[in-house]
Amino acid sequence: MSLAASMRKPAAAWRRPGARGGGGPRRRGVVVLLLALAYAAGTLMFLLAGRLSGGGPGVEVASSSPLQRPRRHAAPPPSPPQPGSVYRSHLVFERLWPSMRDDATLVASASSLSSSASWRRSMLMTSQYQNSGEPWMPCVNSRLIRSELPPSNGYLMIEANGGLNQQRLSICDAVAVASLLNAILVIPTFHLNSVWRDASKFGDIFDEDHFIETLREHVRVVKKLPEDVLLRFNHNISSIPNMRTKAYSSPNHYVQKVLPKLLELGVVRIAPFSNRLAQSVPSNIQALRCLVNYHALRFAEPIRNLAEDLVGRMMKKSYLTGGNYVSVHLRFEEDMVAFSCCTYDGGLKEKTEMDNARERSWRGKFRRHGQVINPEANRRDGKCPLTPLEVGMMLRGMGFDNTTSLYVASGKIYNSEKYMAPLGQMFPLLATKDSLALPEELAQFKMGSL
Repeated sequence: MSLAASMRKPAAAWRRPGARGGGGPRRRGVVVLLLALAYAAGTLMFLLAGRLSGGGPGVEVASSSPLQRPRRHAAPPPSPPQPGSVYRSHLVFERLWPSMRDDATLVASASSLSSSASWRRSMLMTSQYQNSGEPWMPCVNSRLIRSELPPSNGYLMIEANGGLNQQRLSICDAVAVASLLNAILVIPTFHLNSVWRDASKFGDIFDEDHFIETLREHVRVVKKLPEDVLLRFNHNISSIPNMRTKAYSSPNHYVQKVLPKLLELGVVRIAPFSNRLAQSVPSNIQALRCLVNYHALRFAEPIRNLAEDLVGRMMKKSYLTGGNYVSVHLRFEEDMVAFSCCTYDGGLKEKTEMDNARERSWRGKFRRHGQVINPEANRRDGKCPLTPLEVGMMLRGMGFDNTTSLYVASGKIYNSEKYMAPLGQMFPLLATKDSLALPEELAQFKMGSL
């Protein structure tokens, strides 16, 4: 029989002798079922083993089944911030306050214990440094060269911008530049700051006559430009050329760039003038700066009189420490916080307020192309203004206890109710000009930044 013929035999011819007709398919079904159960059991054991070994829900299980989607790995947790890059002082204060609060009984009992040897003497009552026996001597007189002033090369006008401290430094630099140029300095004007909105003139803050007289032998100073000079510019100050100068310019820059224009026109103007002279200058120029700062710049009489009254009242309040007290100048106004680009603990509300303050005062300066604001780096680099809370903890760490009278000088503190409260907790004997002076005493300075 041929192979082809044998292939044409019916299927029954291939059965084994004695085999039943339906046994084969049933046996195969049982085998398939057992294999499926074994596969399911193995898969379950694999998953359980993964969970018990710590794999958890983030473990990816490989599968050849096209119906089973592979699980995604869980996102890695964010890396913790670097030490010193996040404001946490409020948390530190909460942890330390219970131990600080134990000193609260000192205020109540100090008067009865002040004569007792057991009473811990205040830092203000004890000298911390040994006197070397060599008194401090001013170096201004030894470095200044007095000689007859030569004929001037013209008039110098400057506009001092910034806060009171920056304005004071600008005035010192203006006198130094006038000396370099052999120019007559016109009493400086003040830029109207968008934050303080203080329209005070030089004479409202400083004693003009004393300023002019103190500098008489070194730099000529006048209160305003002469009429003939104003007439040349149609009495319009803005028509006088503004010699825009880079920050921290050297004395040579003024001699080489500004002096020729001064000789040509007889008057030049520099605005703004904040930090426009280098810090490193010849010793005689630096001595002139010192003369201005420590001698020529004296507050106007109304300010001096009120200041003397406030000092007397603070000394009376500080009877626990023999009339001694600590005075601090807090720099935590809204503009200072905004300009620093630092973040604190105010969340989204703080961010919105600071963004608005930056835009209001600096008009897009912080949104320029390439400008990167990195609050964490600023804090690590020590560029963030101290909060009143941090100032208080620093003073307590230095040893000043809550019997210390503290005078706080500052502008309007940002979010003052929140940030001033801890300082008041640490120093109950805290005072400001508003708590020491009568309303009518402050009324005359209402339009200024005092």
